[in-house]
Amino acid sequence: MTAIARLSTRDADFDARLARLTAFDAAQDEAVDATVAEILAAVKSRGDAAVLEYTERFDAVKAAALAELELPRKLLEGARESLPRAQREALEQAALRVRRYHEKQLAQSWQYTEADGTVLGQKITPLDRVGLYVPGGKAAYPSSVLMNALPAKVAGVGELVMVVPTPRGEKNELVMAAAAIAGVDRVYTIGGAQAVGALAYGTETIAQVDKIVGPGNAYVAAAKRRVFGVVGIDMVAGPSEILVICDGTVDADWIAMDLFSQAEHDEVAQAILISPDVAYLDAVAASIDRLLPQMPRRAVIAASLKSRGALIEVRGLEEACDIANRIAPEHLELAVAEPEKLVERIRHAGAIFMGGYSSEAIGDYCAGPNHVLPTSRSARFSSPLGVYDFQKRSSLIQVSAEGAQTLGRVAVTLAEGEGLQAHARSAAYRLRSK
Repeated sequence: MTAIARLSTRDADFDARLARLTAFDAAQDEAVDATVAEILAAVKSRGDAAVLEYTERFDAVKAAALAELELPRKLLEGARESLPRAQREALEQAALRVRRYHEKQLAQSWQYTEADGTVLGQKITPLDRVGLYVPGGKAAYPSSVLMNALPAKVAGVGELVMVVPTPRGEKNELVMAAAAIAGVDRVYTIGGAQAVGALAYGTETIAQVDKIVGPGNAYVAAAKRRVFGVVGIDMVAGPSEILVICDGTVDADWIAMDLFSQAEHDEVAQAILISPDVAYLDAVAASIDRLLPQMPRRAVIAASLKSRGALIEVRGLEEACDIANRIAPEHLELAVAEPEKLVERIRHAGAIFMGGYSSEAIGDYCAGPNHVLPTSRSARFSSPLGVYDFQKRSSLIQVSAEGAQTLGRVAVTLAEGEGLQAHARSAAYRLRSK
C-alpha cells in the first residue's frame, strides 16, 4: 500500500498535523549561497571572461568569445521546421492560446481632468529588456518558454533575451523551436548563476536587462534572490503543489493521476485531496496503489506522497474551501459537479481548475492562463505571471494654475507639520499673492 497520510477535520490534532504537512523550509543552503555570491561577484567584475570560465567548468562548453554562444535566428527557425508535425502544431496551438489569453491582460494608460483643470492619470510603459532563464540539457521545458516569453511580447517588451544551458553542447530542439515560435529576440547557451549575473549586471556582450523571469535550480534561485533590486525578478518558486477538492463525482483514477502529475516533479512536491466522502477517499487510495507501479517516475511520486501528500476527510465542501484558503495552493482543482458554487468561496489560489475535465496538466501546457504561479502559500498575496509583470506604471500629474492654489495650501500645511520647510516653500511659491 502506498504511504500517504490520512487526515480528518474531526480529529483533535487535525490543525497541528495540517500545519506540519504544509510547512516547507525555504531556508537557503549556505554552501549554495556562498558559491553563488562568488560567481556573481566574478561576473560583475570580469564580465564575459567569467561567464566563459564558468560555462566551461560547469557545462563543459568551451568558447573563445561569448558571442560564439549566441544561437542564430536561422538555427531556431530550423529547429521549429524540423520538429515532427504533431509537436510543431501542438507548440503553435499552445502559443496561440497563451497569447490570446494574455492579450486580455494588456493594461492601457488613462487620465482624467478635474474641475479646476488639473489632469491626473497613469502611463503604462513596457519594460525595455527582459531576461528569460530556461533549464537546458536533457530537461525540456518548451511550455515554460511560451509561458514566460509570450506575456512579455504581448506587453511590448523591447528585447527578450533567453539564456539556456547546453551541458556538453546538448541542445534541446523543442526549447529552440519554442523560442522561435514565441519570438524570443536573442538566445545564449549559458546557464546557472553566471547566466543570471550576466543578465543582471550586463557584460561586454550581453546588455543588462530590467527583469529576469523563468525557473531554475537552487543555484539559479539563489542568484535571482541576490540580484533582486539591481533588476526585477518574477518570483523565487518553491516546490510544485496541487490541492483537489472532490465531491466523489469524478473518476477516482483521474484524481489519482492528477495527484501524480504534481508529485512527479520532485520528492518535496505536494499533492493533497480533500473530500467529505470517505468511500471516495478509499477509492482514490486504491487507484494510487494500482496506478503507481505503472509510472516511470514512481519512486519520485511515492516519496512525494509519503513526505507531503494527504487524503483529507472534511464535514462538507464549504469546510474544504476553508482549508484550501488556509493552504493557499499553487494549483486548486474543484473536481465537483457544480464548481461555480465553490469558486466564490476561494480567496487564495494560484490557478483554479473548475470541473472534472479541467485537469491541471492542461493548464500547464495549453489552456491559455499562465503556469508560472505562486507557491508556498504566497498565493495569499501574489498572482500568476502575466502581462502586468512586464509593464510599468507611471503617475501623471499636471496641476493647473487654479489647482495649485487649493492643493498648494494643503501641501504647505502638511509639509510644515512634517517639518520639511523646503517642501512647504516649493508649494507656497506657486500661490497667488493675497
